Amino acid sequence: MERTVLHIDCNKFYASVECLHRPEIRDKPVAVGGSEESRHGIILTKNEIAAKYGLKTGEPLWQARMKCPDLIVVPPNFPLYVRFSNMAKNIYRDYSDLIEPFGLDENWVDVTGSAKTGESIAYEIKERVKAELGITVSVGVSWNKVFAKFGSDYKKPDAVTVINRDNYRDIVWKSPCGDLLYVGPATARKLNSYGIYTIGELASANIDFLTSIFGKNGEILHNFSNGLDSSPVRHEDDERAIKSVGNSTTTPRDMVNDEDVKTVFTVLGESVARRLREQGLRGKTVTITLRDKNLYHFTRQGQMKAHTDVSSEIIETAIKIFSENYKWRNPLRSVGISVSGFDIDEAVQLDLSGSVEKRDKLEKLENAVDIIRRRFGNYSVQRASMLKNTDLSRFNPHDDHTIHPLGYFKEYKEI
Repeated sequence: MERTVLHIDCNKFYASVECLHRPEIRDKPVAVGGSEESRHGIILTKNEIAAKYGLKTGEPLWQARMKCPDLIVVPPNFPLYVRFSNMAKNIYRDYSDLIEPFGLDENWVDVTGSAKTGESIAYEIKERVKAELGITVSVGVSWNKVFAKFGSDYKKPDAVTVINRDNYRDIVWKSPCGDLLYVGPATARKLNSYGIYTIGELASANIDFLTSIFGKNGEILHNFSNGLDSSPVRHEDDERAIKSVGNSTTTPRDMVNDEDVKTVFTVLGESVARRLREQGLRGKTVTITLRDKNLYHFTRQGQMKAHTDVSSEIIETAIKIFSENYKWRNPLRSVGISVSGFDIDEAVQLDLSGSVEKRDKLEKLENAVDIIRRRFGNYSVQRASMLKNTDLSRFNPHDDHTIHPLGYFKEYKEI
């Protein structure tokens, strides 16, 4: 039996929910965006009216206002969006328990074996969401997840698109290769440079040629473009293994020297260590991400001596990686720290320097600080060094951190 997979995408999700809750702005151009004062001033999503002005997701708000002077910008309300996301999934559960999220607003649903056709289920879900939640969805129907996702993007808003074995060459293959899932702008440009412009041209490209350019990801591109994706839609109760714990931030002003970076790394490192302890995890690999004022981005990794959840060890490693890899060509706009390489069952190796005993004492100290902060607030206990650069240290990544559902093939999101 061939699979029947739906991909359901809530149209302009954040903006749609905001307009639903604020009748006074429904007939106006609306964007959900971050704080311009703290330099998170970009469009997260916009309603259909704002889209007509050519506004794009990720566009700076100041630039968007040049296109649309009457634009209404509202701050994101993630608890509200999570509630609507859960209500939408309650509708999907009436048709299957194989529901896999791809962010708050998108889900794959496997309805294989249902007495109804995938297309009829898609229309039924579309109308129920509109009637019960007051927002619209677009639904793609196919035999695999990649083409189902393509279908939900193909026609918007409030639409159903079926991609089957009879029509995919006419619909999918004639579309630009950048429309394929996980083919980002950089990958599309590289494909274009080799004369590959459509998904059909990608599908017919020699697989050895693709792997010579993209490594193992070349085979993934070839399979995706040919509809050979066989990955299952996960059961909604399946737990994903946590691969890393991290935090990042865009700072209120550019970081211009090592001291600035050390200040921000300290705040981020404390948050990451606290989250590790909450999850009962200890990691050994520290990864830092940097983005400068010209939006140049790079990532570097380093190893700690042992698996740990102690903030000082994470911070020291992050600073060491930074000093060895960044030469201050440009001021930095944002930085991030993540810890991975978990090994909960690792045997503890004692040494003559007493590092294990020292780590245990630091861990107990930081656990005590966690308790104080939970009771009296994040700023009730701070390192003295954080008082030097309060413009950079006065943020709370632990409490402000929003955990988004892990996506399918997350590591290939930008091949």
